[in-house]
Amino acid sequence: MTVAPKESKETSAEAPATAADAGPEPGAEKAGRKEKPGKGREAKEGKEAKEAKGKSKPGAPGKTTKVIPDNPNFRYIVRLANTDLDGTRPTALALTGVRGVGLRIAEVACRLAKVNASEMIGNLPESTVDGLESALGSLSTVLPPWMVNHPNEPVAGESPYYFGPDLETRRRDDINVMKMIRSYRGVRHERGQKVRGQRTRSNGRTGMAAGVIKKAAKEAAAAAGKEEAPAAPAKEAAAPAPAAKKE
Repeated sequence: MTVAPKESKETSAEAPATAADAGPEPGAEKAGRKEKPGKGREAKEGKEAKEAKGKSKPGAPGKTTKVIPDNPNFRYIVRLANTDLDGTRPTALALTGVRGVGLRIAEVACRLAKVNASEMIGNLPESTVDGLESALGSLSTVLPPWMVNHPNEPVAGESPYYFGPDLETRRRDDINVMKMIRSYRGVRHERGQKVRGQRTRSNGRTGMAAGVIKKAAKEAAAAAGKEEAPAAPAKEAAAPAPAAKKE
């Protein structure tokens, strides 16, 4: 009778497991699970890399591209009416940098000078810029009286249009005239108060005191009232005792 040899524990432990019983590999990870960002220095480096990646995009929002004109005579700063204007802006928008000139007036000046309003003002020659300044100076003869900024001149009887430093000079002269004739607006200008009827209870407080403390004001008024009150008169002297009757 033959007996089958017993398998040793070592050989049974070394036997390979079947494919069904085999577990997942230790290095394998689930596809759906995302790696958590590290903390400290690693997270900071990853954040900086993302920001650098976003900045490197050419069409990123909020990024302005520098204008490089092809004109060799291009001027980045244009001088008009004693004002420095940005040469990379369109002519109509650049003229709004002059004091007293809005977009509508700038477009009218471009039409009078026969200049394309969308052309960069730095591409315009010096003669054309002088034509724009002269067109601004002749607006009082072209525009209706309601469109100028100083209608009904009291001295000359005209309706001129002031711009640039002339506008500020004329404004100071008008204020000085109101102060000289002692008008309401002139007096308000002298005192530094609001001129056009605004409220001054809560706004425009230009006095020395920052605010009013009602409790302290009441106590001071009460103390002053007590000091000014006259002293109470002394009591009348006691009446003399009646004399004894003679028998």
